Amino acid sequence: MTPQMAPYLVAPLIVLIMIFRLRRVNATRALRLEWLWVMPVIMIAMAGFLLAQLPPHGSEWAWLGLAAIIGGAVGWYRGKMMRITLDPETHALSQQVSPAAMIFIVVLIAVRYGARALMNEQADAWHISPLFITDIFLVFVVGMLAMTRVEMALRARRMLAEARAR
Repeated sequence: MTPQMAPYLVAPLIVLIMIFRLRRVNATRALRLEWLWVMPVIMIAMAGFLLAQLPPHGSEWAWLGLAAIIGGAVGWYRGKMMRITLDPETHALSQQVSPAAMIFIVVLIAVRYGARALMNEQADAWHISPLFITDIFLVFVVGMLAMTRVEMALRARRMLAEARAR
């Protein structure tokens, strides 16, 4: 298998995973508020480790910052699309992924693949490293996932506080 074939093998795998996730989109799951911070911390640590392997230079940091901000804004919006419910008697939280949030992720994956192909073709003309393009997408995704969880945690805590005040 050559590196050029990897996107063609990974894309169908991602599509299969998304199909299985879409089948369970209406299922509710327990929302464990105390664990919402774990995945963002793991993702930030992994991104930091990957960025440390070939650190960005100069203005590349500004582009990574912009990618994090845009990813965070997208993540906040994605978090708002998640349905969070609270049992009034037990105060148990549950979450349900909205179909719009799942479709949103599928569209992001499609945009990423399209943008990656375009940017890899234009990287020399724009004087951008393909590795840096990957770093931009990495920081975008980390920002998106982190802010999705932050928005969900803030909303869930507000719901709990209101329920306990009654």
